[in-house]
Amino acid sequence: MYRKAHYSLDSPEEFELPFSGKLSANNRWVILAELIPWEEFEAEYAQDFSSEKGAPAKVFRMALGSLIIKEKLGISDRETIEQIKENPYLQYFIGLTSYQEEAPLDASMLVHFRKRISGDLINQINRRVGQMNRKKESSNSSPSENQEEDNSETEDQSNRGKLILDATCAPSDIKYPQDLALLNAARKETEKLIDLLYQPLRGQLKQKPRTYRQQARKEYLVLAKQRKPSSEKRRQGIKKQLQYIRRNLSHLENLIN
Repeated sequence: MYRKAHYSLDSPEEFELPFSGKLSANNRWVILAELIPWEEFEAEYAQDFSSEKGAPAKVFRMALGSLIIKEKLGISDRETIEQIKENPYLQYFIGLTSYQEEAPLDASMLVHFRKRISGDLINQINRRVGQMNRKKESSNSSPSENQEEDNSETEDQSNRGKLILDATCAPSDIKYPQDLALLNAARKETEKLIDLLYQPLRGQLKQKPRTYRQQARKEYLVLAKQRKPSSEKRRQGIKKQLQYIRRNLSHLENLIN
């Protein structure tokens, strides 16, 4: 069940603290909270919930806010909750109206938030926040600066970039630099290039250059399947893959010539 929250977005001075003092309006979390149009995207988030059945779900601002905190600080789910529990600015950012010592949600909820907030919704929020930030900067700048910004708007549009808020949106094709795996990938690429270059030359060459690809793959897999191969075996495996790559590069140079 989902119950829509009323986003009055109280000023930081009205946020109730258990000790004397007020939140600063210049704090980065307060500024970011003002830029994000929470209520504008809440309907899309709430459509996955029943309006009558089930326990009340966490509101959209708490869900999205928690994910933003996690990604902005680069911390784990558990540490995110600990930071929220200890920091009144973060509690204000996720929509609480007063400081509380107990955690407002469990760390396991962040897993559900990542499933419920789609990549398309994240992109829409990114664009909207960018628009609001540019408007705010434009209103705070001098007339001469506004004129210069208008003249270069189309020029800068292609360089604005995109902020990734959710870990599930991170590129998945990035590998850790493991020498053997990278050499195996490089060897396969050279084999593909040899196949492509050989096709138009089939009638001119007596035979196709030998790449020993099956043997090379077999040797790679034998080592890759070992959980903790010895350093000596690893050096030997890297040496063999380098030899295959050198042979393939030599074939490529001859085919190009």
